[in-house]
Amino acid sequence: MSSRLVGLGVLVVLIVSACGQGAAGQARIPAADDGASPAPAPSSSAPAPDRGVDPCALLDPKDRSTAGINVLGVAKEINGARACDWTVPATFGVTITVDEKNGLADLEIARKTATKTKVGGRAALKVADKKAADGTCAVLLGLGEKASVQIDVSNTNFTDTPLACERAVTVAGLAEPKLP
Repeated sequence: MSSRLVGLGVLVVLIVSACGQGAAGQARIPAADDGASPAPAPSSSAPAPDRGVDPCALLDPKDRSTAGINVLGVAKEINGARACDWTVPATFGVTITVDEKNGLADLEIARKTATKTKVGGRAALKVADKKAADGTCAVLLGLGEKASVQIDVSNTNFTDTPLACERAVTVAGLAEPKLP
């Protein structure tokens, strides 16, 4: 099996685990080992004020309403990156992850599942495996050359991938204007 297919399998598992399952996961696999020792984990209740973009602040109450999210986000850390998770019971989950170490070019994604796009003029990738039809989709936004913001959506029933992508694109469009 090619490394790209393995990467896709890991991507799907991580997207699913990131939304509402309580396990850590992230819609990315770094292309190479960072080589840096991990920094101490900040409190999951609030990110440090000097650490850049707060993923939970990317969706204000109006944005959440527009996206059909009627719950507050829960701050968490996923593989050393700050994230925020919103789980709408019996419907879908959204996780926004701010990766300050990996730009779009650094992310290993099965190219047959990724579509280049733009969100608000910003380079982006929409990632979904239409053949798997597993109700998951991600939109990855470039944040300079060495950072990215990843919006992962999983439908609770793991069906309707087009709906998951519609939700991911909506959330990406709402979050993008707040990015530096």
